[in-house]
Amino acid sequence: MNYRHAFHAGNFADVAKHLALVAILQHLAKKPAGFVVIDTHAGSGSYDLSSAEARRTGEAVTGVMCLDGLLGGNDVLTTYLSLANDEKRYPGSPLIAAKLLRPQDRLVAIEKHPEERAALTATLRPFLRARAEEGDGYRRLLALLPPPERRGLVLIDPPYESPAEFTEAAKAFAAAYRRFATGTYMIWFPIKSAAEANGFCGEVMASGATKLLRLDVRLASAGEGKLSAAGLLIVNPPWQLQSVLADALALVAPRLGAEVHFEAVGEAAE
Repeated sequence: MNYRHAFHAGNFADVAKHLALVAILQHLAKKPAGFVVIDTHAGSGSYDLSSAEARRTGEAVTGVMCLDGLLGGNDVLTTYLSLANDEKRYPGSPLIAAKLLRPQDRLVAIEKHPEERAALTATLRPFLRARAEEGDGYRRLLALLPPPERRGLVLIDPPYESPAEFTEAAKAFAAAYRRFATGTYMIWFPIKSAAEANGFCGEVMASGATKLLRLDVRLASAGEGKLSAAGLLIVNPPWQLQSVLADALALVAPRLGAEVHFEAVGEAAE
């Protein structure tokens, strides 16, 4: 499977992922102390939804473009919509994070493909507290942990180009968690089979994490060969994250033609 960002920017999975990202960053910003955001597979940072890649899949049309004119909702939803509708280029995770940073916060966005890293550097140039790096996101992650702030979010969002990606992502998380067990982690994954997805979540839990929130989003219908379901694993989720996301997704999911399912483990179930 090839899940390169440019082909799928703004699709249903991006909408859910970026709502969760906004919710977590808003929670971290409630305390005055600074925090770090580390994005291990950052991509180029923003995407032209009229590009050949986006038109080839058409996924944004049934994703973020379905939210035009949506009103109401909580602060997470209104903030996301303001960011998503700010320009013709859809913001990727690093740009969303950069726009929500305070002066005491910082972002490290990692991308291994030179062309995408160059685009990412240009995207983040206006933001003094955001830095783009070229390299292997899994390896660089360990070198960046634990962060001096002792607070932060790690986003692991690989393209799943390799059959071994699930194993690599689980191993990377386990190593990172040993160094930074108090951080919040958000791990995105495609769902092509329930057994594969459940096995991956089991590997993450086996790393010792005891507070997890799983969010699955599944389209009622999807074109042949297109991604129809995706999940997020959030380790050490902020208090009441499920409630906040459920409120936002209650308005969004019908527009996307999607079903949403939450599963909380450990203290995240409170």
